[in-house]
Amino acid sequence: MHGSRIAALGHYQPARVLTNEDLAGMVDTSDEWIRTRVGIRTRHIAGPDEPVDELAAHAAAKALAAAGLAPADIDLVLVATSTAIDRSPNTAARVAARIGIPGPAAMDVNVVCAGFTHALATADHTIRAGAAIRALVIGADKMTDITDWTDRSTCVLVGDGAGAAVVEACAPGQEPGIGPVLWGSVPEMGHAVRIEGTPPRFAQEGQSVYRWATTRLPAIARQTCERAGIAPEELAGVVLHQANLRIIEPLAEKLGAVNAVIARDVTESGNTSAASIPLALSKLIERGALTTGAPVLLFGFGGNLSYGGQVVRCP
Repeated sequence: MHGSRIAALGHYQPARVLTNEDLAGMVDTSDEWIRTRVGIRTRHIAGPDEPVDELAAHAAAKALAAAGLAPADIDLVLVATSTAIDRSPNTAARVAARIGIPGPAAMDVNVVCAGFTHALATADHTIRAGAAIRALVIGADKMTDITDWTDRSTCVLVGDGAGAAVVEACAPGQEPGIGPVLWGSVPEMGHAVRIEGTPPRFAQEGQSVYRWATTRLPAIARQTCERAGIAPEELAGVVLHQANLRIIEPLAEKLGAVNAVIARDVTESGNTSAASIPLALSKLIERGALTTGAPVLLFGFGGNLSYGGQVVRCP
């Protein structure tokens, strides 16, 4: 039970970019309206021939390459997603097949926008229990598959993408790089964020989510830091679920992480649900905004209403 650490990250976004001006030609909206209310400028859109498992596989392959590992080195694949259309084979199994991982345990985790932090905790617990040595933990969502493009309150928010982390067991005597998880939900408010129907469509009660996120979650995020034995002002980075800039900025301010780099990838990627945290973290590391060993709070929140977070050390 030596704990685990993130060895490397990778991310992937489709090539097509949808701007606010593009959306203004589709629904009654404008660049100013979108920026003022959610802070988003652009988002990446996958094509009809790019399923969720393909997005996930691209990110996973990049993370493996960054870690200097081969597919055969992985014995657990966890994919956090809520937008996979097919039930079986699950997305994790399809990712394993795409990149040639032989015989892994393969599971999907559906906790919507908090999915990646839940999957990361599950991988950490599995490794601590001795049931795996190395895991691929992926957040991937194709939100545009479940979007009503006539509803300007939701279609302006969403984007597609994936982020992946290679998680491996720490060596004896090595400090764990993934801190204790703090997770939970408010199931009686589950109606506030929904993906329901046939075909499934994304809907939310925006004001309810905003009030919950900005009033209830700062204290929970601080408790997550306490579990890791770190004060918010000691954090080098804060990567919250990239839901809306009007949620991210007040939540980060109330947390008190005054010295941290705050991820604001939502401005160029939109809300990518379970992909948003690993996508944003991978980008920060890629451009050198966070250094090896730096403590970063990851904190997801959204559908169910669920939340989950942990402090990790950068690879």
